[in-house]
Amino acid sequence: MTLKQYAMSLSDKRLAIVGIGVSNTPLIKILLGYGVSVLACDKKERHELEGLAEELEALGAELCLGKNYLDSLDADIIFRTPGMHPYNPALIKARENGAEITSEMEVFFKLCPCKIIAVTGSDGKTTTTTLISEILKKAGHNVYVGGNIGNPLLPVVDSMTENDIAVLELSSFQLMTMVQSPDVSVITNLAPNHLDVHSSMDEYVHAKENIYLHQSNEGRLILNLDNEITRSFAPNAKGFVEYFSRQKMPENGAYFDGETLFRVENGKSTEIVKATDIRIPGLHNVENYMAAICATFDFVQPHHIAEVAKEFGGVEGRLELCRIKDEVRFFNDSMASSPSRTIADLRSFSEKVILIAGGYDKNIPYDDLGPVVLEHVKKLVLTGATAEKIRIAVESAPGFDSNLLEIVMEPDFTLAVQKAAAMAMPGDTVILSPASASFDRFKNFVERGRFFKKVVNEL
Repeated sequence: MTLKQYAMSLSDKRLAIVGIGVSNTPLIKILLGYGVSVLACDKKERHELEGLAEELEALGAELCLGKNYLDSLDADIIFRTPGMHPYNPALIKARENGAEITSEMEVFFKLCPCKIIAVTGSDGKTTTTTLISEILKKAGHNVYVGGNIGNPLLPVVDSMTENDIAVLELSSFQLMTMVQSPDVSVITNLAPNHLDVHSSMDEYVHAKENIYLHQSNEGRLILNLDNEITRSFAPNAKGFVEYFSRQKMPENGAYFDGETLFRVENGKSTEIVKATDIRIPGLHNVENYMAAICATFDFVQPHHIAEVAKEFGGVEGRLELCRIKDEVRFFNDSMASSPSRTIADLRSFSEKVILIAGGYDKNIPYDDLGPVVLEHVKKLVLTGATAEKIRIAVESAPGFDSNLLEIVMEPDFTLAVQKAAAMAMPGDTVILSPASASFDRFKNFVERGRFFKKVVNEL
């Protein structure tokens, strides 16, 4: 079925689309273009949409905006925004009244004509997704990248052929209601995250499992062997399971012996790339590369992977070296929205660093971060809603000594960056790695990272 055919099948339906954002706005315009009746709902007020409200109304959309935006969900089909919990009371009521609840991504899965490789996890999703796409492109494949990164793919689905490959990053929110799974599923790792939205860790984990639970026997699941939660998924997989590991060699998958990354099939190893040839730093990126090796190996040659490793400089906002001033290096890892991500960042450097952390509180624990900060941080600047939680975690860690680790609490983000820079001496490294989401003060992690770079470049 094409997108046009799908849209035409809705001609006698009333649709509500919740969330007038990046993924849903193109969908609204497409459906309106095919004459479908669309109610577009968003908690933003009209002035916050900056002219988009008037544009959509001119195309024929009915709008419901503001704090009561869910009061009019009287529709046959409701497209929820990925960040909206499927058990929101308004959606429960609509479902009880006979409405079908779906999403832009679920429709894409129905219509996509090509193979889909998708990545999820608590950390490393974006880098792994990008690596997979870059490796496939290096081998000459026509690749579409989307999901939680890039542009929405549903508007271009009719341009895809069966010979293309779609590479997706999928969040737990996107996966919660999925009833289809990709051809190749990658789970980088799992640790507590997004517990401000998910009702429990169990719900979060189960949402992630949807990336593989609906695969056929021909599907392929790639798991982190070193992560207890992801390792436990293997018995539930219908298709072929591969592992990647820094601790031991699996029968099938990829492993790292401390110097070299290998691909292994039925116990036979093939050398892929030396860790020293990988441009982006950190053992966590070794893991990301191993996951990408497993996901792409059926589509590429080993030298394609090695070439990307030597050329790829990283994703914006992911341990991005943004400036060297007075022999001080400034790194932007605004994407580090969880403690486990920041822990991986800190372990990427041989020297102790100056860390800027803190942000929106997702109700996740910070206990594991404390000891790692003591080991890898020389000065700590805390800002945002989680600043106090992180401070307590650090000061509660065994061996904490205020004479050895200076902690600065600075509510103002700009001043926090400036104070961290003022503490630095030639040869030091300053890292923004918040261990927290951005929503206390920024629209998203991209905006936070770019603001950080702006402040750094104005020093």
